[in-house]
Amino acid sequence: MSTPRTDVEQVELANTAFYEAMERGDFEELSSLWLDTEPGGIDGEGAVVSCVHPGWPVLNGRGEVLRSYVLIMANTEYIQFFLTDVHVSVAGDTALVTCTENILSGAPAPEDSDELGPLVGQLVVATNAFRRTAEGWKLWSHHASPVLAESNEEEDENTAG
Repeated sequence: MSTPRTDVEQVELANTAFYEAMERGDFEELSSLWLDTEPGGIDGEGAVVSCVHPGWPVLNGRGEVLRSYVLIMANTEYIQFFLTDVHVSVAGDTALVTCTENILSGAPAPEDSDELGPLVGQLVVATNAFRRTAEGWKLWSHHASPVLAESNEEEDENTAG
């Protein structure tokens, strides 16, 4: 694979690495992708990382954000992201990625079985903000919101009238 030459390509790779680390349950890799804002970290301007998972309150600070991923990884048997509608915008040392996360995840396995639990699909829209650092593009903020789908009952009512 060739080395990415443009900022947009580099941000796309950083964004993809974020989702791939989640799929593998690789906490060390996931941690390395987030902006380090602790004292003595790579960001001298004091930017605070933040994260909003679907249905969660805002999480602020690197420790709080990374703890949330530990919880998610510990309680998720299987997860796979199919990203669509990916759009990357770069302005100086800041980049914004918007995308749709088509998520397939496995519920916990039944207690008496070695099999995965039932698979569940979810549609989520996400915005990922990145900052350029000496170590490359780092995730500054992740905000994900569920997409509300119409139920079949609502569709039936709309087509009946």
